[in-house]
Amino acid sequence: MSDVVDAIIGQWTKERPDVVEDLWPVELFARIQRLARVIDKSAKAAAAAHGVEHGEFDVLTTLQRSGPPYALTAGAFLKASMVTSGAITNRIDRMEAKGLVERVREGDDRRTVRIRLTEHGHEVTRAAFADHLANYAQLLADVDRDLVEKTAEGLRQVLETLGDTPVK
Repeated sequence: MSDVVDAIIGQWTKERPDVVEDLWPVELFARIQRLARVIDKSAKAAAAAHGVEHGEFDVLTTLQRSGPPYALTAGAFLKASMVTSGAITNRIDRMEAKGLVERVREGDDRRTVRIRLTEHGHEVTRAAFADHLANYAQLLADVDRDLVEKTAEGLRQVLETLGDTPVK
């Protein structure tokens, strides 16, 4: 059995036989990129069913998994989430308008602002996350569970080697 990446490798092998030995990273990275597109498309649709964008879903789940009081400073949020600093301000503005999060200033130092999940945000997160997990399970329904676990372990090792470790 072969996939699109095999076809791509075959084309490069024919076109540039001089680079055949250098194509081995494509075997992994091209498949990760293609898989990411499949996941992204499906995750966006699942989030949209709850009235949020995929990036907003990431904000909600980051705050939810942070635990009580479900609030993070902008700096802590950036370290814990999968978004860039340039995207966060506009995203939080939109989410605040939807009643999903609120900005809370703390103590005497009014410069410290926390982004906090609202009750409405909790409700949306609970429902959207349950659907998100069901969506992931559906995507992998026809894939052997042992293969999924071995692939996840292999990718963990690659990411650790590349320095993608938890922020403390």
